[in-house]
Amino acid sequence: MPATWILLIVLALSAVGYVMARNKALQSAGGNRRALHSLPSYYGGNAAMAAAAPALFILMGWMILQPIAIDTFVSSNLPAEIRAVPGERSLAMADVRRIADGLDAAVSQGALTMDQSRIIESTETDVRALLGTVGVALGSEVDAATLALAQTYRAATDTGNMWRAVVILLVAFLSFAVAYRMTNKDFRARPFVERAILLLLIAAASVAILTTIGIVFSLIFNTVDFFSRYHAADFFFSTTWEPSFSGRGGDSQLGFLPLIWGTLFISCIALIVAVPLGLFSAIYLSEYASNPVRSIAKPLLEVLAGIPTIVYGLFALLTVGPLLMDVFGRDGVLGVTWMSGGTAAITAGLVMGIMLIPFVSSLSDDIINAVPQALRDGSFGLGATKSETLRQVVLPAALPGIVGAILLAASRAIGETMIVVMGAGAAAALSMNPFEAMTTVTAKIVSQLTGDGEFNSPETLVAFALGITLFVITLGLNVIALWIVRRYREQYE
Repeated sequence: MPATWILLIVLALSAVGYVMARNKALQSAGGNRRALHSLPSYYGGNAAMAAAAPALFILMGWMILQPIAIDTFVSSNLPAEIRAVPGERSLAMADVRRIADGLDAAVSQGALTMDQSRIIESTETDVRALLGTVGVALGSEVDAATLALAQTYRAATDTGNMWRAVVILLVAFLSFAVAYRMTNKDFRARPFVERAILLLLIAAASVAILTTIGIVFSLIFNTVDFFSRYHAADFFFSTTWEPSFSGRGGDSQLGFLPLIWGTLFISCIALIVAVPLGLFSAIYLSEYASNPVRSIAKPLLEVLAGIPTIVYGLFALLTVGPLLMDVFGRDGVLGVTWMSGGTAAITAGLVMGIMLIPFVSSLSDDIINAVPQALRDGSFGLGATKSETLRQVVLPAALPGIVGAILLAASRAIGETMIVVMGAGAAAALSMNPFEAMTTVTAKIVSQLTGDGEFNSPETLVAFALGITLFVITLGLNVIALWIVRRYREQYE
């Protein structure tokens, strides 16, 4: 039974349980709500949560653990020489899963019956016919050994899905039955429901923490694997980035320095654009703009924050790049060849800066507005003008928060990908010329993981080393920003 059907059945049982438990509680009180310990909705909610929560928790865990268990079981039947090499084992299991999917496709299209798809040991003629049919469905040849493993994988998956449906539905019905039996007018339903809701809230809050921990550990394990295959000194201190995948020949040179230089260089250009414009717009909106102007200008400015980054990338590729070429190119207005192509560091930096303007502006506007009006009034009372009050009172008081906003914008710029991929080019270069093509860490992570490569070579595992290095840099910027805000924040009453 598909997981979607199980989910729908559990939710339907939960809804029915809510109505039944609520009605039972009212009947036990003779229809008098005041005779109930808790409100009727708590009795229904208790039965509904009892039917749904344990079943859904088991469903989620089952969907995570079943593929792992089946992969482990099936891979134990692989030849020893393949099991000994993680990369070869991964490739072999990918073929097994692909053929298992091909069997399902052949059955769904009517090319095979269910019984024919389960042939593992039969006459040579039957096996050859099945190999040919599956090969046609997949568009490639299939050997008998891999087909047998795929059939084992498919059979184990079907068995696991069957037991998943039985166990989850049984748990849902039993949990509902227990909750329904407990329902009566003297049952303290409200404490049960509130404790259950508290546990759900704790579980929801734990998802983000556990996800972060999972991401960090996955990066760490794959990074350790990378450094076991490639020298750390060559990665951190080499100035050459030339990955060489199998089939191209040569050894890979995976130097980190040109990538981090391009990342920081493009981010600096973006901040040079975003910080003045964002800060000036925040000052205008918070100190000078009238309420009607602010009510229109602020939402329009923040519309920029809702534009997908791929749109900014297209804007850089199709508009900003050609425009810069018209000015700084060979046949440009200035008549000097500064740019040889539209993809350059300045192209990505300018567009990224435009993207960061609402980020800086919104945070700075909130910080400036948090400065008490009493400070402004005191400055005006001493004879200061509005601009003097802004320079000497408001901005110094808001400076820690503004610096924190700028550092947060910098971490956002460092992690940007699509604008760089489409606007900056793909050249890993150590250059101070903003009109040359450059690339960043995030762009190379994308390029190294694009395609069908397995995680069994330094050329693919390097993406994890790049990722954890970038993670440490952005984490450091965020920590510094929070430290500045907390250390120098002014407390007002």
